[in-house]
Amino acid sequence: MSLEMVPLGRTGTSVSELAFGTWRFGRQTDDGSVEVGAAQAHELLDAYADAGGNFIDTADMYGDGASESYIGEWFASLDREDFVVASKIFWPTRDDANGRGLNRKHLRRQIDSILDRLGTDYVDLLYIHRWDDDTPVEEFMRTLDQFVRDGKVNYLGTSTLEPNAWKVVKANELADKRGYEPFRVAQPRYNAVNREIEGNYLEMCADYDIGVVPWSPLAGGFLTGKYARDETPPPTSRAANDQRFADSYLTAENFDALDVVEAVADEVGASPGQVSLAWLLHHPQVTAPIVGARTVDQLQENVVAADIDLTAGQFERLSAAKRHLSV
Repeated sequence: MSLEMVPLGRTGTSVSELAFGTWRFGRQTDDGSVEVGAAQAHELLDAYADAGGNFIDTADMYGDGASESYIGEWFASLDREDFVVASKIFWPTRDDANGRGLNRKHLRRQIDSILDRLGTDYVDLLYIHRWDDDTPVEEFMRTLDQFVRDGKVNYLGTSTLEPNAWKVVKANELADKRGYEPFRVAQPRYNAVNREIEGNYLEMCADYDIGVVPWSPLAGGFLTGKYARDETPPPTSRAANDQRFADSYLTAENFDALDVVEAVADEVGASPGQVSLAWLLHHPQVTAPIVGARTVDQLQENVVAADIDLTAGQFERLSAAKRHLSV
């Protein structure tokens, strides 16, 4: 199979319907080993490209910059123009007071570091990795706009953990008033059990023609079906080693939603994880979910989700499995 191309929001750029996230590249585990090293990263990127993928997601802090370096090394034997590359800026990269956030000093330093590691003279999409309430919106929007004018960045995006629709609106309204480049893509958490963006945030994205590229489409592995209600999590699983994750995901409400996912998976002959991805792929407001993988087999299993056809009834059952409750 080959992944299909979709518009990147309301831009003129096309991306594959599944993006590939590289947050595991160069990441050190608690025992000091590297989760995905350079050779394995290149194998994964090869497999993604072979499946028709062109949308690669990274960040300056993934693997302390190793993720971007691995991608840059991989590009050395390829045509970089065949790919749409997204990176992010926000988290600390230095110990000094200006070594984090969206202040102009940090942004200008980091964009050049990002381009150097990627071995390219521009990124297609640059996200602010989180919001910076300590830096005036005017300052970081003007700085980001200059990156676009200088040809270092094609489009701007905003990544978030918690919905912040009014802040994105404030920034885009300022950009419109000043003639700056606006945020054209949003990267929120969104999946069958994390529904916090439903309501104002998704409505804001639709109203401002902002593409939605969700992270954590499998809810940190919960939606793969690896956990069972009222059973002890597998000893090597995330839930067994991260109490906050267990408290957040191993809830009765989430297992009720997972029951629906598993029922639809049985109906279409797919895995729960594939159905969870298929739900996002069928979602009219979603541009391209970001999938991550440690192995080629995992990546290929995720890619199969693009071939799954859900009926309107199945899509609605999954949508209703756990709706966001506005307060």
